[in-house]
Amino acid sequence: MRIPIRFKILVTTLAVMTVVLGVITFTMARLFHSDKEAYIRDLASIVAQHTGEEARGLLAGYSQRLQVFSRLVYEGSLTKKDKSALVKQLFQDFQEFVSITIYENDIEQITLYDKSAFSDSDLTREDLLHYRKTHPVTLKDMKGKSEIVMNSTLSARMPLLTLAIRPKLVNNPSVIVLAVIRMDRLHAISGRSRVLETFVVSRNGDLVSHANLSLVAKHGKASWIPIDEISADIPVVGTTLRYNHGDVDTIGSLFQVGFGGLVAVAEIPSSAAFLSTRELLNNLMIVALLLLTFFTVFGLFWSRRLTRPIELLSKAANFIGAGKFDVKVEHSSKDEMGDLAESFNVMATELKTRADALEQAQNALVHSEKMSAFGQMSAGIAHEVKNPLAGILGYVQLSQRKLDEDHPIRKNLDIIEKETRRCTDIISNLMRFARQEKAVYEHLDINRVVKDALDIVDHQLGLKGVKIETELADGLPAVEGSANQLQQVLMNFAINSQHAMEKAGGGTFRVTTQAVSDDMIEIRVADTGPGIPPEIQDKIFEPFFTTKRAGEGTGLGLAVSYGIIKEHGGDIILESEQGKGTTFVVSLPAFKDNVAHGEQGADQ
Repeated sequence: MRIPIRFKILVTTLAVMTVVLGVITFTMARLFHSDKEAYIRDLASIVAQHTGEEARGLLAGYSQRLQVFSRLVYEGSLTKKDKSALVKQLFQDFQEFVSITIYENDIEQITLYDKSAFSDSDLTREDLLHYRKTHPVTLKDMKGKSEIVMNSTLSARMPLLTLAIRPKLVNNPSVIVLAVIRMDRLHAISGRSRVLETFVVSRNGDLVSHANLSLVAKHGKASWIPIDEISADIPVVGTTLRYNHGDVDTIGSLFQVGFGGLVAVAEIPSSAAFLSTRELLNNLMIVALLLLTFFTVFGLFWSRRLTRPIELLSKAANFIGAGKFDVKVEHSSKDEMGDLAESFNVMATELKTRADALEQAQNALVHSEKMSAFGQMSAGIAHEVKNPLAGILGYVQLSQRKLDEDHPIRKNLDIIEKETRRCTDIISNLMRFARQEKAVYEHLDINRVVKDALDIVDHQLGLKGVKIETELADGLPAVEGSANQLQQVLMNFAINSQHAMEKAGGGTFRVTTQAVSDDMIEIRVADTGPGIPPEIQDKIFEPFFTTKRAGEGTGLGLAVSYGIIKEHGGDIILESEQGKGTTFVVSLPAFKDNVAHGEQGADQ
């Protein structure tokens, strides 16, 4: 059986690549698994240690307050009234304390309560008293211990713990001070980690604090925790273990708090810890399969060379001869035939580009003629409309003179006068804009230029549901330029924004002006349209580039606007994001006495 050598090379290459990719995948997965386990162990140890240290600090603070309370109660130099006031102040300063009880020889001597602690809970003082009687702390329990901490939660709405101490400030070894404390702060410490499950247990496995308050209220046991693995003789110690939480393999760190025989635990299921390892292995396997598939397909195509380049060139030449320049010769060879096919494709592309440019130029010329005729017609119409408006204004003013200030018709006449003057201003701006006059540079109030331009397009934008908003800064320096040309730029922006927002039923067109420095003024023109796609943002200022359908635009508006701003010594920057609108930032230099830009602009 004859086997081509290129097929042998293909099979050998694929076999070698399979072995190499398999070894790389296995090695990377093993290394990542080991690093991940070490990282999880370190993280669990740190979280458990921080939880234990914070819990120790919190409980030690509570213990110190109880020492102060004990000394206060047994202080003989204070009156009963003074003691009552100081105890009341203690409850006010430390609102976590619910009750404090003093026992002598296991007999209750005094119990103080914070009544407000039961106002936002379904518990009552009687419930707490009953629990304390059924779960007493005796001298026998305190033997060999300086403090005891236990879970006393009766309702998930009010998690409680009991702290019992042997006061050092009282010369009576039979005294026990017991406090019932709200566990809100300890609960916050236990539930701080979002990655690992953290909680606090006693040496016998009783849950003291847990993120799941229902477990705390049920006084559950963390029987799965191997607490015996850490020594009870060393006050503060921690270790990280791997154990089973039910049927779940778990990595956990145990840290002996060093107060009340408590242990802080931070644990996470190993399946969650090594989830990224499995994902990495799966991804590596997928990548390996994709690479093998790619090289297999590539080898098959490489083993067969296309032999029809001349036929393709002949057919493409017939298309070019028929005037169809949108043709491309596909080729895969890197030899003389490939170079010939590439040169033919370049020729076809250039012919198509030139044909499109010629068609666009012809359309632009036709459009320019139409706009010129429209401008002349608009100027004539504006002139004819302006004469009747002048007559209306004259009669209104004459009527105003004959009426008193408080006459009821006077208000209506004032409105007619105001709106007539507004119509006259708009007509004047339109006539001035329609004149084909040479650009003459002069000192301009940029806010006045903006208002005049918006007056012209206000009605058209309003009909399309577009609302115009302005925020024009006061005290802007003058700008040297052509008011007619700058109005043309602003009107181009307005019309383009109107077209962009038409499909959405309208929107907002906003113009703001500000001085960004002593010698630069900025005009920001923004709309709430759909935005400009990133792939065409670099082309919008090119002549004849347009996204509109044939006959709706020539692609010259923004190009002309860009040229006008450049002639004024400024710049235009586009800021656009799809779905969030478009903003054009126009920067213009402020007028300076020592710059003769006016004469230069007039000569251009």
